[in-house]
Amino acid sequence: MQDQSPPPAHKPVPPLVSPRSENVSSAHDKVYRGLRTRIMHGELPPAHALTLRGIGREFDVSMTPAREAVQRLVAEGALFMSSSGRVATPELSNERIEELAALRALLEVELASRALPRAHMALIERLQTINGTIAEAIAHKDAVAYIRTNLEFHRTLYLRAQAPAMLAMCETVWLQLGPTMRALYGRLQRTELPQFHRAIVAALRAGDEPGLRLAVRSDVTQGLKLLAS
Repeated sequence: MQDQSPPPAHKPVPPLVSPRSENVSSAHDKVYRGLRTRIMHGELPPAHALTLRGIGREFDVSMTPAREAVQRLVAEGALFMSSSGRVATPELSNERIEELAALRALLEVELASRALPRAHMALIERLQTINGTIAEAIAHKDAVAYIRTNLEFHRTLYLRAQAPAMLAMCETVWLQLGPTMRALYGRLQRTELPQFHRAIVAALRAGDEPGLRLAVRSDVTQGLKLLAS
């Protein structure tokens, strides 16, 4: 006689990641991306103090994702943590500014050079449109909008280089320089579009690689050298 007993019930397989872990990870990403953007775009000045409690309130998260996001940004050089645990945006020394300016010159000149063969007319028109937005930010004396659109100009060009590892390194440098760029904007007191942006567009239009390399190098180092002087 066959056994008529029901087959044993299968135990449910536990998820690889618990819903709580997913929620913490999602909250961490939200805080990380939000803080990273604010720092890169110069919304926070140099030596601006932050607290985990304040970050948690701002992003409506618990202390754990706030702490994880801060630790990640400290590792990237976007935030500084003292031995006592105090967290702040970096206040860069002149030597550090010069070092990062040199890195920008190395990376961005190479990215622009690699982008040149793919610089079609649509890209050039897009860069001219962004230059118009930069001019509006200058007219409104909006430092954050100026920094954001200035980085958009450079990123739009460098994406054509199809060199993602190099661009990622470049963005890390921009991130470390964000608060310093805010201070630099106050020093420069711009009233018109950076002259080298026009030179970059003109070199792209003419297919002039030496001119493009010179314009990019001048654009990314001139202001930082002024700040470090």
